[in-house]
Amino acid sequence: MAEYRLTTPLTDEAVAQLQAGDVVFLTGTIHTARDAAHKRLMDALDKGEPLPFELTGSAIYYVGPSPAPPGRPIGAAGPTTSYRMDTYAPRLHALGMKASIGKGKRSAEVKRAMQEHTGVYFGATGGAGALLSQCIKAARVIAYEDLGPEAIRELTVEEFPLLVINDSHGNELYAKPQVPEKYR
Repeated sequence: MAEYRLTTPLTDEAVAQLQAGDVVFLTGTIHTARDAAHKRLMDALDKGEPLPFELTGSAIYYVGPSPAPPGRPIGAAGPTTSYRMDTYAPRLHALGMKASIGKGKRSAEVKRAMQEHTGVYFGATGGAGALLSQCIKAARVIAYEDLGPEAIRELTVEEFPLLVINDSHGNELYAKPQVPEKYR
């Protein structure tokens, strides 16, 4: 396992070097989107309308943050379960998305899309939303404000701590044995 410091937008070269189990500290711009926002993104694509942000090299964080306390750009910002976005992720990878961030396992279709389009799935620590929010330096709603916490936000992150769960080579951290062979 290696440690990387990456900056968005992500490139194929940056993503291809990552292996399941690597630690990544991500800096730059990422976007938030959950179920309802993903549905609207798909509707916009189906209608040929522009998306509210550039997909090429993008990272989408599956989060519905809590309201910002005084003096902070955002409230607690812990990951939500990713499989609910699995219907949409392959299409977004095909259009240039390089990374998704959440918690839990991904479907076989998403894993194939990551291999085909050089994508990666990062795990963020569930239950640590208040701590993760400390790495978010700015946040603003850029689309679908009526969705409240599920609106699409543009986040500026600094050294956002992530773990590579699925890499672009078909490896999955959750599939690796967690117990050394000598203790089995």
